[in-house]
Amino acid sequence: MLIAYRAGERAVFLYGFAKNERDNIDPDELLTLREIGAGWLAATPREIDRALADDVLQEVTNGGDETAWPTDQGIAGDGG
Repeated sequence: MLIAYRAGERAVFLYGFAKNERDNIDPDELLTLREIGAGWLAATPREIDRALADDVLQEVTNGGDETAWPTDQGIAGDGG
């Protein structure tokens, strides 16, 4: 599982795979995923909200514990 993460701000799941299906990702894939992750970590609240509305991103909650991530920025799904 690869996750882009900025402490206290945002975590974005980028990619997951079963180790029994493949050993690892190749360097080109890693570079691409790093670029995608950097883009989502730099995204504005409005861009995140738009991506959620357009089903580009999907919110993942922490078992209903809405206090796990900052919510005062008006960002729906900022924790996932």
